Amino acid sequence: MRDTIWLIQRTTLAMLRSYKSLLLYLLTPVIGIGLAFLIYSGQGDVSVRIGIVNQDGEQAVASDVVHFLDSIRNVEWSDVQEEEARELVLAGELDAAAILPSGFSAWVKGGKEEFPIELVALEGSMAASYIRSYLDPYIGNLMAIGRTAQSGGESFDAVYAKYKAAEFGLLTEDVADTSAQRDMANRAIGYLIIFMMFSAVNLSAFMIKEKENRTYFRVLASPVSAKAYVASNVTVNMLVLLVQMAIMLVVMIAGFGIKPGLPLWQLVAVLLIFAWVAVALSLVIVAFASNSMAASAMQNSLIITSCLLAGCMFPIDGMPQAMRTIADFLPQRWLLDTVSKLQQGAAAADLTMNVLTLLAFAAMFSMLAIYKFGRNRDARTYV
Repeated sequence: MRDTIWLIQRTTLAMLRSYKSLLLYLLTPVIGIGLAFLIYSGQGDVSVRIGIVNQDGEQAVASDVVHFLDSIRNVEWSDVQEEEARELVLAGELDAAAILPSGFSAWVKGGKEEFPIELVALEGSMAASYIRSYLDPYIGNLMAIGRTAQSGGESFDAVYAKYKAAEFGLLTEDVADTSAQRDMANRAIGYLIIFMMFSAVNLSAFMIKEKENRTYFRVLASPVSAKAYVASNVTVNMLVLLVQMAIMLVVMIAGFGIKPGLPLWQLVAVLLIFAWVAVALSLVIVAFASNSMAASAMQNSLIITSCLLAGCMFPIDGMPQAMRTIADFLPQRWLLDTVSKLQQGAAAADLTMNVLTLLAFAAMFSMLAIYKFGRNRDARTYV
């Protein structure tokens, strides 16, 4: 135990002497939060620009539809001609265009089933869906009034006048949009995952560097076992990752005002489990690497590729299904999925599978590293 404590102190002092490495370990979480803040801070209420083509003249129903579109929050509309509207949509100057054809009011009064308004938008545009989500029920009510007037013998104008004069009790309450905060928190955690994994490998590779400069063998010439040497490196590794997590959470919450969207203790708990995964994976890389250059090449290829596939750098929702399937076999994906479900209010007990999967990754990497270390029979053996 005394040997392990001495080795921990020795490794820590060696790390502190390299101020560049120290700055790298401590500042990278802040850089990640800054990147997430810059990417998502501009998100907020976005106005939908629509053009309205009213070919039905001054008919009351058509005019009321125009007034209804004007009342929709975050909608900016302009009166345009049909050809102009199509050109503006193609040019990207309008998000969508609503064309009210000639005879629109008569169509509505007749209670026809077909949707009488043509919406023009680029393929895949969310603007048309957003506008239609408001227009569908509104036009549906008007056509229902038309059918009611026809079956009841009362004129459409009379029923429509009663409909507009009716008072409906409606209580509204504004709810804060936390999606931008959640996206920033998730992206900051994604960047933290990347930096934790790189830091873990860099610290574990410290053992390879000491072998290359023969320091490792001089240490083992003293009454220090190889197991104590590896244990001290793992301990320092975990402490550094813990400090990184603390810096990230403090800067994210107190500095940038980004709320993680879940209880802090739950976030710390899952990050600690992942820290074990990162350290265990770093030991696997060190065990299979013959020198520091090989370790560096392995960490770059493994960490960057897996983090890209897992959705650490950008949301996984936009990725093809095949890549999402691959991501299910990566520990980073399970951590991000756990955080996302906790943000949505899932109980900790409902995430047993996620936690067990992360623990399984950690145990698998640990056993693989122990096996590989134990199989080494040359001068580079650790244990």
